[in-house]
Formats: sequence, C-alpha cells, structure tokens
Amino acid sequence: MAQYRYKALNAHGELFDGQMDAASEAEVVARLQDQGHMPMEARLASEGVAGASSWAALLRRKPFDGGGLVQFTQQLATLLGAGQPLDRALSILLELPEDERTRRVVTDIRDIVRGGAPLSTALERQHGLFSRLYINMVRAGEAGGSLHDTLQRLSDYLERSAELKGRVINALIYPAILLAVVGGALLFLLGYVVPQFALMYESLDVALPWFTQWVLTAGLIVREGWIIMIVVPAVIALVVERRLRQPATRLAMDGWLLQRKGIGPLLAKLETARLARTLGTLLRNGVPLLSGLGIARNVLSNRALAADVDAASDEVKNGNGLSASLARGKRFPRLALQMIQVGEESGALDTMLLKTADTFEQESARAIDRLLSALVPVITLVLASVVGLVIVAVLVPLYDLTNAIG
Repeated sequence: MAQYRYKALNAHGELFDGQMDAASEAEVVARLQDQGHMPMEARLASEGVAGASSWAALLRRKPFDGGGLVQFTQQLATLLGAGQPLDRALSILLELPEDERTRRVVTDIRDIVRGGAPLSTALERQHGLFSRLYINMVRAGEAGGSLHDTLQRLSDYLERSAELKGRVINALIYPAILLAVVGGALLFLLGYVVPQFALMYESLDVALPWFTQWVLTAGLIVREGWIIMIVVPAVIALVVERRLRQPATRLAMDGWLLQRKGIGPLLAKLETARLARTLGTLLRNGVPLLSGLGIARNVLSNRALAADVDAASDEVKNGNGLSASLARGKRFPRLALQMIQVGEESGALDTMLLKTADTFEQESARAIDRLLSALVPVITLVLASVVGLVIVAVLVPLYDLTNAIG
C-alpha cells in the first residue's frame, strides 16, 4: 500500500483534496467515485503535492486543449450518425489526433467501451478530463437512445460557449496591449529620461516649477525603487488571490461586482447566457431539472449567482417555479426571468432557455463592443495626457532657461 494525494469534485461541484492509502491510482479513483466524488487528479505523495505546478506542466499541452474537445465531439457524432458502431467510431478517431496524450485517452475510452461499459462511464474514468456537464449529457443520450443527436447538441453547445469566451477575451486584448505599450513608454520616460534632466537641472542650480519637481521626484523613485514597484504589487496580488480563495470573501466580492454600474449588468448578462445555454441544453437532452441545475451552476464563475442557483434548486425541489425561485435573489436580469416564466407556462422551458441564451449573448456582445469603443479612447487619452504632462514638465524649465539666456 502506498499513500496517494488526490483532488476531486464533490456533489456540489466544490474542489477538495486529501490523502489516501491505496494500491494504485486506479483504486484511488474507484474509491472516490464510490463515495460520489469526481476524481480530478491522483498521484503518489512522494511525487509532491497533488496539483503542484511546474514549468513543464504549464507548457505541456493537455489532451483536447483548445478546440480539440469540440472536434472530437463533432467527429464522433458524425461517425455515429453515419451508422458506425461506437467502438468502431472510436477506433477511427484514434488515428486522427497528432498528440500522443490525446491518442492515449481515446484508446482508453475505446478499451473501456469494448469491455462492455457505456461511453459515459468511460468518460468518467478519465480523471476529470471531461466535465460533469459533458458526462451527464452523454449519459442522458444513452438512456434516451439518441447518443448521436446528444453529441451533436453537445458539440454546438461547446462551440457556442467557446465563441462567447473568445469574444470576451478578444475584446480585452487591444486595451491590454495599449496599456502595456503606453505604460512601458511612461516608465521608460520616468525611469531613464527624467533622471537625466534631473541631473542637468541640479548642475545648473535653477529654480524649478512645483510640477516639474514632482515629475523629477517621481522619476528618481522609479529609477531607484523599481524593484519595490515590482515586488509590492506582486505581493498584493498574491494576498488578494489567497483571500479570494476563501468562499466567504469570494462570495462577498462577486456580490459587490454585480452591484457596480457598468460592469455589474455586463457580468450578469454573461453569466445568465452561460447558465441558460447549459441548462437548456441539458433539459433538451432529457436531464431532469434538478439535476440540470446542479450541473449548470458549476459553469458560473460568479459565486453570488451560483449561490442564487443553489437556493433556487431547493425551492424547485419544494415545488416552486424556476423563474420565481431565481427571482428571489434579485441578481438575475428581469428579462431572463420573464422569458423563463414564459417557458414554464408554455411547457417549453428548454426552448426558452436556449432563446434566453441567444438573447443575452447578443446583448453581451453589444455591451462589450460599446464598452470597448469607450474604453480604448479613454485609456489612450489618459495615458497620452500623462506622458504629455511628463514631457512638458521636463522641458518647460529648459525652454525658460533658453529664453533667459537668449
């Protein structure tokens, strides 16, 4: 028997870790699954803490990275739709990936399926590589005899989710580059150029305006204390990150963000679209509402909204409607709640949830575009003004001195 460290998700989707004496990694995984948990990682304790990062681990490509999972799902759905048996379809897919680790995962899935287990069980044994959403949708498709259609819907869902995430990331790229470039130029001015003028003015022994003295002092601080300027923000970021790991702190922070004008409504729309897309897809594939809520809440990154979904699940369990239950938290957009209510009354909740997702994805895209169109000029104007003030503050005394000599 050896001691293993592991990470797993409990029934509520919360990550936890621990230690276990077992004969092998497979035994650790099996025992965690018997306890109702989803194993994420298991390794010998002698290899270090589970999840400990290294540069190699950061740089190593994981199976199904990027669009790999979408491609795998689409290809499997296509092969099954063409009438191929599941094990034959997996054997065909085994020849497609160029990554060796991905091929090993597909091989393991195929071997488990050939052993008589359903596809959902094979996916569940991949150490957390496939999400609860993915596994439960496949399981529902197997139960309903519509695995091909389920995989096709799952592929569409993954593609739409990746598109929404990519839209947000792409919107932030240009402002980030702008901040980095202009901020770097400002630091160069303060840390290198300004101190040169400070030495010159000191040798000339001339009276300087107050704003020039401030800029020269700032330049000396940047030049002499650049290490502190790097270390202090890094330490602050580390402290904040560790504080945010505490559930109560993260919950309070997420709730506070939702109440802020501008960013709050945008976050609520993004999270609502994600929740509606996930829950609607699950319901359309035959997953019960309560189970779907338990799975869908895990896609929310905002803990305050996730807590509202948890509370709504308890009320739905007691016979209340979904829209009324979600409304009690007063955080989800009213339009979304009204659309969900219409879906409940018409008996087409899954369809209305997917329409809600479409609506809020479009609104989020427009809001991001408006925010970006306003943010970029503001950042440009502010940073350009700061750089201009630094240049003016440094050159004005020199100009005055030249006029006095002339």
